Parts: sequence; C-alpha cells; structure tokens
Amino acid sequence: MATRVIPPRILRKLRYNTATKPFQPALTSPAVAPASNILDQKLPSSVTTILPPDANLDFHDVEKLFSHVPTKKLLKSTAVLHATAVEPMVDLGTWLLRSDLMQTNNPLSNLAMATTRATFFDHFCAGEDAITAGKSIAGLNEAGLRGMLVYGVEDAHDNAGCDRNLKGFLHTVDVSRSLPPSSVSFVIVKITAICPMSLLERMSDLLRWQKKDPSFVLPWKQDSLPIFSESSPLYHTRKRPEPLTAEEESDLDLANKRFLELCQKCVQANIPLLVDAEHTSVQPAIDYFTYSSAILHNKGENPTVFGTIQTYLKDAKERMLLASKAAEKMGIPMGFKLVRGAYMSSERKLAADLGYASPIHNTIKDTHKCFNDCSDYMLEKIANGPGGVVLATHNIESGKLAAAKAHELGIGKVNHKMEFAQLYGMSEALSFALSNAGFQVSKYMPFGPVETVMPYLLRRAEENRGVLAASGFDRQLMRKELVRRVKATVL
Repeated sequence: MATRVIPPRILRKLRYNTATKPFQPALTSPAVAPASNILDQKLPSSVTTILPPDANLDFHDVEKLFSHVPTKKLLKSTAVLHATAVEPMVDLGTWLLRSDLMQTNNPLSNLAMATTRATFFDHFCAGEDAITAGKSIAGLNEAGLRGMLVYGVEDAHDNAGCDRNLKGFLHTVDVSRSLPPSSVSFVIVKITAICPMSLLERMSDLLRWQKKDPSFVLPWKQDSLPIFSESSPLYHTRKRPEPLTAEEESDLDLANKRFLELCQKCVQANIPLLVDAEHTSVQPAIDYFTYSSAILHNKGENPTVFGTIQTYLKDAKERMLLASKAAEKMGIPMGFKLVRGAYMSSERKLAADLGYASPIHNTIKDTHKCFNDCSDYMLEKIANGPGGVVLATHNIESGKLAAAKAHELGIGKVNHKMEFAQLYGMSEALSFALSNAGFQVSKYMPFGPVETVMPYLLRRAEENRGVLAASGFDRQLMRKELVRRVKATVL
C-alpha cells in the first residue's frame, strides 16, 4: 500500500521520505522510543522517519480541526448536512430525481439537476471526470487525507453493461495512477457491476447449497477461502438449485476475465483493490470472487485484493476469523474493510418474509461490539504479521477505541497496512481528528458524470439515512468553527 501524504503542517515537524516501503512487523511492542530519540538518529535517505500516533483524538480545538477547510466550503457543507439530516427532504429529493419529470428535458428537470449538481453531488462526489476528481483529491492531500476512488455505477444485468462498467473501473485505475504517488489509497469495485446480478444470485444459491450438502459438486468453483460460518443464514436457498447452464458458465467465465483484468491492472499500478459488500442474497458469490482472486494476487506482506465485512451481521466475526485463519495457513496476506452495514431494513424484511430471524444483530450495541471486536482482532493481526485493515466508521467511539488499540500495539503512524475511512462529505471531524493524531485516513469518493452517478448516490442516500441523520456532531463543530471565524473577523 502506498505511503501516506503528509500535509505541510506536519512536514514542518517531521522529516519524511515518500518512497514506498513495506511495513516492518517487528514493531509490535507497546513501548515506543521517545520522539526526540527517533529524530536525533541519523537515518539513510531512503528510510522513513516515523513517530507514534497519539491515542487521544482532539475534537475541542475546532480551529485546528478545520484549519484546511475554507470558510465558503465550511458554510456550504454545514448547509448540505443540515438538509440531508431532514428525512422528508431526502424523501422529496429522491422521489423527484426518480420521477418521470426527470426523464424529459424541461425547465423543472433542468433546475432540479442543476441544484443537485451544485449541492448534493458536489458535496458527496469527487467530480464528473478525471480532472475534477484529481483536483478534489489534491485538496484532500493538502489536508493530510487520501482518496478511495469509486466509479459510481449501478448493478449490471447483462454482459454489455458489465463490459461498459469494466471500462469505467479500469479508467479509475488510470486516473489514480496519474495522480501524485500515494494520493489514492484504494480503487473500489462493485462485483455487481461486472457480473450480471442474476448470475450472482444463482452462484450464491449454489454456494449455500454446497454449505448445506458438502457432497454437492460445483465444477466451476476455484480455490477459495471459507465463505460461510456455522451460523451463516442459508434461508435464501429453499431447495436444491439446478447447476449452471452452459450460457451461465460462459457468463461466469467472462466475469472472471473482467475481474482478473482489473486485478492485474491494480497490481501493475501498485494500487490495492477493495471489493464492496452487498445484500446477503448475493454476498456469498461476491466473497467467492474476492477470496479466489486474493489467493492469486495477494503476495508478501501487503494484500492487493481486500474484502469487506459487514459487522451488523450476526455471523460477521466468525466468517472473518475463518477466512483470516485459512488465508494465514495458505500463506496469503488477507485484507479486510470493516463496516457496520447499510441494508438493515431490506435484510430484516427478507428474513421476516421467509419466516426466519433477522441476520442483523438485535441491538445497535451488539453491532458496535462486533465492529470493535473485529477491529481489535485485525489490528493485533497486522501488528504481528502480514495483512491489512481498513476501519470504515463514522462512529466516534469506535474511532477512539481503534486509535487507542493501535497506540497500545505500537503501530506506527505511517503504517502501510492500516487505514481509517469515511464517506466523502461525511464525518469530517472524525477524519481530521484521526489525521491530526497521526493515522492514515481516506475518504470514499465516487466520481463520474451526474447522469451515471445519481442512481448510485440515491441508493447510497437511502442506505445511509442513519448516518446522514446522525451528522449532528459534525454540524455542531462546524457551527462552532464558523462562529469563531466570524468573531475573529469582527474583533
């Protein structure tokens, strides 16, 4: 994984070399040499000077927290976050943008699209093309953050759509490669965009049935890591599924080739590829693609292909442990992005409709515990060996706990195997606090033409209602900093 971009405010205090160096797992002791001793040592020019991260996250000094955010942008961000925190406004916006009124060229649709582009799109997206995405990432780099570039595209339903989407993902790698080194931490891929949804559903059914009946043979299945645990829900598949047809096997071969081409391009560009998670109805097939590709491409200390674990699922920790330990036995460095999850309503409804208990944890407290337990496990693992972890959280407490755990384990601040992440335009206070404490932090940044990205953004808005509504902490700190700036100007 590439080295973190260091903003000017840190460069004044720290000699730093941006050459990419593999993380040395020998730094496992909680005891860390005093900063003065480290800085006094005479190091070769190729060696990075590393200071230990601060376990405490500072949210009190709002001037420092938002020091790299211009007042105009701070005002606009506050306004957008206030608007998106009002659920009726989100409902109205999603209804309007999906209505027939938007399908024709008329004054209302033009006004709605122009308003969306200048507010919602501009706040949550990196831009419409490579040039604007590069400028957005440059702005992040100046503030000490990095970008995870996401080609904002919806699910594909045929091979023509998959081929178009693949071109977009390959272009994303090219865009990332054209930017300054270490600007982009990951390229994100949606398997549902390069493999037809119907095929993913069929594959998931077949994989679930094989879990029920190990004698069930899947001739197309390649080497993989464990996909299910003993507690994984299998209720989606009620009866023995038919084998893949010749046409479906041909489509699977095409999907494998698409994913292989994307993985190889990321290997050549030295940029990790992170596979997003989806509904449990297709997640088994997504994990199969992820793990079989990780076996092929993950070498040495740092993974190239990362999977995603949704910790709001009751079986999340058990599945992660099984996959992680199996990868370790095979000598495969495995990387995971940990998230809470975004399909709570639909997952609970599907389970209820089929007469089964929800796969989601019964309480939010259980979900928080699962995320934090998985985080602890992965941090201990990367502190003592190969692998990687992305802690994708908007939860302040989880951020504090993970920061304290990393500090306890002696994980260095410029660590190639650990990254915090938040959605672009969300949880700015947490992102800046983690960065100021010395951790690598990335923002999840979709980009592409408005017409292409809007369906994706609408779905994200519906999935992340809770996150949008809970942006009060950010809004409170932003208001505090705006008031401070006004007072400073007046006085």
